[in-house]
Amino acid sequence: MTLDAEDMVVTARASMNGQAPRCNHTDELPSVTYGLPECAQCLALGWAWSRLLVCLTCGWVACSDDSPGAHAQAHYQETDHPVVAERDPAATWRWCYVHGRTV
Repeated sequence: MTLDAEDMVVTARASMNGQAPRCNHTDELPSVTYGLPECAQCLALGWAWSRLLVCLTCGWVACSDDSPGAHAQAHYQETDHPVVAERDPAATWRWCYVHGRTV
């Protein structure tokens, strides 16, 4: 049971300050070797990409959702690998397709 400041019973919130619940998909990620810095599918089609993402489950590199092919999202749909990051190893941004948000 959770009580608020006036000792009224309230339902448990997702997390502090109304933030989204923690993504447990990041706990299950293995250490992966990143693939080549290119989207192989875009290269085969002669398309350019705007940004490259890497699958943090298998290391597959593909173009982002704002690229014509959206091949990273297609990889998720085919494999259910939930989390991607920018291909740049120094980047800290990660996206969970299951939760539809950054993690």
